[in-house]
Amino acid sequence: MEEIQSQSDHYRSPSSSVSSPANRVPSSNYFYSRKPGALRQPISFEDSPVWDETDIEVKVDEGGDSINAATTPPSPSLSKINSGSLPSPSSIEREVVTRKIAGASIAWKDLTVTIKGKRKYSDKVVKSSHGYALHGTMTVIMGPAKSGKSTLLRALAGRLPDSTRMYGEVFVNGTRRHMQYGSYGYVDRETTLIGSLSVREFLYYSALLQLPGFFCQRRSVVEDAIDAMSLGDYANKLIGGNCYMRGLRSGERRRVSIARELVMRPHILFIDEPLYHLDSVSALLMMVTLKKLATSGCTLIFTICQSSTEVFGLFDRICLLSNGKTLFFGETLACLQHFSNAGFPCPIMQSPSDHFLRAINTEFDRIIAMCKSWQDNHGDLSSVSMDTAIAIRTIETTYRLSADAAAVESMIVKLTEKEGPSLKRKGMAGNATRVAVLTWRSLLIMSREWKYYWLRLILYVFLALCIGTVFSGLGHSLFSVMRRVAAIFVFVSFTSLLGVAGVPSQLKEIKIYTYEESNQHSGAFVFLLGQLFASIPFLFLISISSSLVFYFLIGLRHEFSLLMYFVLNFFACLLVNEGLLLLVASICQNIFWSILSFVSIHVIMMLSAGFFRIRSALPRPAWMYPISYIAFHTYSIQGLLENEYIGTSFAVGQVRTISGYEALGNVYDISDDSNSKWKNLLVLFVMAVAYKVVVIILLKCCIRKNHSVHKLFRCNQNRKDYK
Repeated sequence: MEEIQSQSDHYRSPSSSVSSPANRVPSSNYFYSRKPGALRQPISFEDSPVWDETDIEVKVDEGGDSINAATTPPSPSLSKINSGSLPSPSSIEREVVTRKIAGASIAWKDLTVTIKGKRKYSDKVVKSSHGYALHGTMTVIMGPAKSGKSTLLRALAGRLPDSTRMYGEVFVNGTRRHMQYGSYGYVDRETTLIGSLSVREFLYYSALLQLPGFFCQRRSVVEDAIDAMSLGDYANKLIGGNCYMRGLRSGERRRVSIARELVMRPHILFIDEPLYHLDSVSALLMMVTLKKLATSGCTLIFTICQSSTEVFGLFDRICLLSNGKTLFFGETLACLQHFSNAGFPCPIMQSPSDHFLRAINTEFDRIIAMCKSWQDNHGDLSSVSMDTAIAIRTIETTYRLSADAAAVESMIVKLTEKEGPSLKRKGMAGNATRVAVLTWRSLLIMSREWKYYWLRLILYVFLALCIGTVFSGLGHSLFSVMRRVAAIFVFVSFTSLLGVAGVPSQLKEIKIYTYEESNQHSGAFVFLLGQLFASIPFLFLISISSSLVFYFLIGLRHEFSLLMYFVLNFFACLLVNEGLLLLVASICQNIFWSILSFVSIHVIMMLSAGFFRIRSALPRPAWMYPISYIAFHTYSIQGLLENEYIGTSFAVGQVRTISGYEALGNVYDISDDSNSKWKNLLVLFVMAVAYKVVVIILLKCCIRKNHSVHKLFRCNQNRKDYK
């Protein structure tokens, strides 16, 4: 302790007049939250700064709980904090309060989270954390990067991946039950929104996926969520978020992602980094909006790295983490006093959160070393010479022996000694409803995403036009057979290869599915059915437009039944190609590797399709078995050639004629059975279904696991700090 005491004396701002931890006399140069002589007493509102009196109006619809408020509760007056004047707070009057959200309390005791390391579950990300959150309050989990904030948040929400283990107890309203569907909401740090929808449309479709009942009953819930997150001015504006559709700014987009969870009217809302990528003004607006939401009774728990002084004044309680250890839990003003008691008072010109992170972030040791090197060459640059490890031990020891820690334990005992009302599971939308909603939503997206859908249609027609003009005027002689085979091969192969343009849209669909599935808004089977039903009109439009252009330019037989088979065959080919594309995107989940893998697979299939070398003459070990049987090009080309040449004949000289089957004998392997083309068409549809089944298995098993591993990546980086 003497070493810690001596080391802590060096951590001082240049404006500090305090030379030792023992000399803790209140000064106007620091933030203080307790009166002199009360250093070891737990903080209370009697020692809090004055709150400005502001009338708050909370509106509620008679039909259900509301999450609306007309104005926001005020934050502590910073000028009064800075002046050292700490009189009792004024009561906040409310003119109209009807019904609020039935909030819930959550408490955690001795919570430890470990992840798999070199030894099984040996790396501790969160270590023996204690805390609680009350309804109608905002509890913030603060700490530097890689301190375990997001892991603690996911542990409280019950969303830890399979590669982790949790020890300890989590109580919701005094019980150890898991939170039911609809009783809580969880907002990830990075969420995928649909840029081609407006804010109201996006929230409306989210409500349809989550809530049971009739469509008209969801509108009031959506309007409540829009008002709760102050999105009324942006309700009819497209979300956007790409180069050709700018849409909302990052602050509004972040509020839309939170509003998506509010349509369920959750009792507890978990938010991972609500201020992620926001500027100071957007961050303040976000926190004021969340404070307004908390006044309606919702329990808010979120993580944050650092904040401005204005934002810091809006927090109710703070859980300060460093390397997985809880350095403080309590009211925000008490945290200022806690650092002062430990010998690290906050300078008057510094934000409290910056001051906290400066003291507990081990990355500052590198900056200190750089400052010392710079100081040697350029004079006195910084007087900071504190070892961060010593500061962390000092703050941790002070908190463990303080009355604040005892107050937290006593509050946890109070919250857990008696069971409160259990959070009931809310109703879910049926699978048929979800399929219909996803289908309609995807159709709307396709109609607006010209870059990914309408541009693809134009490219397909343009490619068919190019191939058709190159192979036009072939005639119907025996000598044109080989050129027609080449034209059909090029048409099927190149148009299938052009499907690579759909990789970005498929990856976006998978990201949206991953988020919706993690929040139980969707499922693999429902997602694929909705996507399939929505893609059928688009693919059929491509098949009929491209087929008509190619068919008549090449000069294939002018029979309506043969033309319809050509369209149907190409449509089945596109269905198989979309299934293959979705399969590759589900495995790779990266635009570069998805494109590279998709093109490589197509090249291999084209080589084994029987055009460059007759299928029966291919090397058997790999190219014939199994590649030529897996390649859908083979069945599509065979069906189209059988459709064109079976039943035809060609004159050889003036006396002899040969059948179309014999004419193709040395060019391409086909069957002389008149029903063979329908068998090939059936194989194509079976392959399309098979790809969908494989994708369902991947979505249920691999995608969820990969998403969890991606979410845990930052936690794995902590190992260096823990060793």
